[in-house]
Amino acid sequence: LFVYGSIAPFAGALSDRWRAKRMILSGAVVMALGTVSCGLASELWHFYVIFGIVTPIGLALVGSPIINPTVTNWFYKYRGIAFSLMQMGGGLSFLYAIYAESMISVFGWRKAYFALGITLFLILIPMLLRFYVYHPREKQLEALGVREGIDTENRASLKVEEKFDWTLRQASRTYQLWLLVLCQTLFWGVGCYILLAHQSKFAQDMGYNAMVAASTFGFFGISMVIGQISASISDKIGREPTLVLGCVIAIASVFILTLIRDATNPWMLYAYAIGFGFGAGLQAPTIFVGASDLFTGRHFGAINGMILGGMGVGGAAGPWVGGYIHDLFGSYRYAFGLSMLCFAVSAIAFVIAAPRRRLPDPSSNSVSSGR
Repeated sequence: LFVYGSIAPFAGALSDRWRAKRMILSGAVVMALGTVSCGLASELWHFYVIFGIVTPIGLALVGSPIINPTVTNWFYKYRGIAFSLMQMGGGLSFLYAIYAESMISVFGWRKAYFALGITLFLILIPMLLRFYVYHPREKQLEALGVREGIDTENRASLKVEEKFDWTLRQASRTYQLWLLVLCQTLFWGVGCYILLAHQSKFAQDMGYNAMVAASTFGFFGISMVIGQISASISDKIGREPTLVLGCVIAIASVFILTLIRDATNPWMLYAYAIGFGFGAGLQAPTIFVGASDLFTGRHFGAINGMILGGMGVGGAAGPWVGGYIHDLFGSYRYAFGLSMLCFAVSAIAFVIAAPRRRLPDPSSNSVSSGR
């Protein structure tokens, strides 16, 4: 996560300058080769290099740092539902673990890595070659909603959007960008990864067997997909209410988790997993839709990468912080309390960033001075 978070801003910036299709194909190849190489590892440090450094570089080139700007380029209107559908892949990836586990059961872990790497070569790379287009102008097209049903007010808004061309330097002079980075760092980087890293061990400490404890990931993934689809309501009710609702649901779900004392009420464990997944699903697309509302222009890739970098750096620290708090106090409940606090502060940061309010021309003195 730390390597991913460090590479994400550079990957996003490069997508603004180089051909994004070459970058995303390169990332897919690196991911596939890294996965296959794990099957050849014979020392522990091999995994640190391959899985800890090489694979995250590929993921940064093929993942959200490139895909998020692509969605922004293709959708002027309906970005909420577009990001929601795109982010479903993150939720469904938890189900991909079933395929990986079946490969390990049938072939063993070494051959399973080969099978997973070959799967990337056979499915992901051909799909990217055939269907991926970074910007509609590459096909002599326009973003969805640019011409359809634009009234006088929206037409003026469109002219503003076409005129403004935010760069990362300009955006970095606004408090809005840093609030979005803080929001993503706290929610996903620290809050979510504390829970994802330690929820299974906590459940086993409470008396649940390993299978029941691991099943929380499946419920989380399915519920997250539902939440990501539901996040399209941000097109109707606004970005801030949608993200705040997701944070409130996540906080309530984690509170249920802290109430578990033994294995006599498994419904509480599943209620937590379902609620947490749904809340995280609402948040995941909405923060990037909000960012695209604030910072339009052809340099959005770099700005998006900066926000993702916060998640990566926070995600590297979150599991360690959770484990340290557990060792310090002898309980995971204090760590889970920190997660709830992170969710609350992230919601406040997003509301203050206020994607509903258009920022002034980035070349104006008000932006340059950070007001």
